[in-house]
Amino acid sequence: MTPVFPDLDGRSVYITGGGSGIGAALTEGFLRQGAKVAFVQRSDATEFCDEMEAKTGRRPHAMRCDITDTAALKATLAEAAEVNGPITVLVNNAANDKRHTTEEVTEEFWDWMQAINLKCYFFAAQAVIAGMRAAGGGSIINVSSISYMMGNAGYPAYTTANGGITAMTRSLAREFGPDRIRVNALMPGWVLTQKQLDMWAKPEDLAAHMERMCLKEHLKPEDIVGGMLFLASDASKAMTGQALVIDGGVVTTG
Repeated sequence: MTPVFPDLDGRSVYITGGGSGIGAALTEGFLRQGAKVAFVQRSDATEFCDEMEAKTGRRPHAMRCDITDTAALKATLAEAAEVNGPITVLVNNAANDKRHTTEEVTEEFWDWMQAINLKCYFFAAQAVIAGMRAAGGGSIINVSSISYMMGNAGYPAYTTANGGITAMTRSLAREFGPDRIRVNALMPGWVLTQKQLDMWAKPEDLAAHMERMCLKEHLKPEDIVGGMLFLASDASKAMTGQALVIDGGVVTTG
């Protein structure tokens, strides 16, 4: 059962990649709290929005956007604020963990990986600061990954961006704390979205990952929702600059 956070009722929430995978579960979670949700993704989301309206009684505002295009990303943030009111919860969720080796990386691929996994996080945060400040505060949650904490090989450009997300989160938390704008990171473990199951979840790799987990149950997208709602809510009003790990106990922090 998902806990209820009354202060999220009516909040203006913006989510990147909010129509599939973890993002879809987050969109549904916020809608069930009574929040006004806007999200972006590259493909048409009409069917998903229909589903959400049928399930929750609320329809999210979907926009198509390539988040590596900073001007287009900022335009969707402005549109969301116009439709739902000033954004007070920003969830930087969209990412791409395309597998690659160091030796095959080109400069163009490197730049694209940083653009989709790190640069857009920074510029989305930059775009909502003024509105959050005027509203008396807000919450920015940057979704990263435990992959860089584990020292995983197989996607070095991606893990580099993940490390950058943590560093950026801490710096923004320090800079905008006086404005009552909280900035935290949420670090999922291996969440078995349909994409992961289709592309990379080989039986032997799943078994090896399970061996490292304290809690012997693979993660599903809905397992991330409760932690996200907590970070968005005033229930975590004294928490900023932190990395909340939800991974079934693969890594330990502190």
